[in-house]
Amino acid sequence: MNELGEMWSEMLAAAIEQARVSGRADVADYLSLKASNDLLRTAGVRWLFESFIEAAGEANRHVPALAIEREDPHNFEHRGANHVGAMLRLRHGVRCLTVEAGWTRTPADGFMRGGALARAHVRHFGMPKAATDLILLKREESPVWTVTSEDKPTGEFTAEAVRDHLKALIG
Repeated sequence: MNELGEMWSEMLAAAIEQARVSGRADVADYLSLKASNDLLRTAGVRWLFESFIEAAGEANRHVPALAIEREDPHNFEHRGANHVGAMLRLRHGVRCLTVEAGWTRTPADGFMRGGALARAHVRHFGMPKAATDLILLKREESPVWTVTSEDKPTGEFTAEAVRDHLKALIG
């Protein structure tokens, strides 16, 4: 976790404690839920990026010249909402695979559609049909990346799907 994330966690913990001390159990419960969801979001985005980086590392042993870049923080838009997160870019020659993942942070950013905790876009430069939109959902207290079509879940996004995207990148 970066320094800003650590500071945010400390501030949130202090706000929860202050709400409990002042008798505002409703506010404390809300802030506790937010903290819990933020942990799930962070874990989900970490898994997504680490899965792509691991698959790229494996592919790089057989196919040289696979470049990996990360941009953090990164903002991206989805249906008018601003999502704050990170971007991973994998390059192989002129081909490029981009993964953006994040969530709305403030009311001014908009809201998350479809009950999503976070959102991700997987894009292949020059191959729009290979793109995948994802939302992070909470299932039995665990985060699960789900493929979406028009903000409706259509199936789980797995490590196999990550490898398929790398195969499309490498050609």
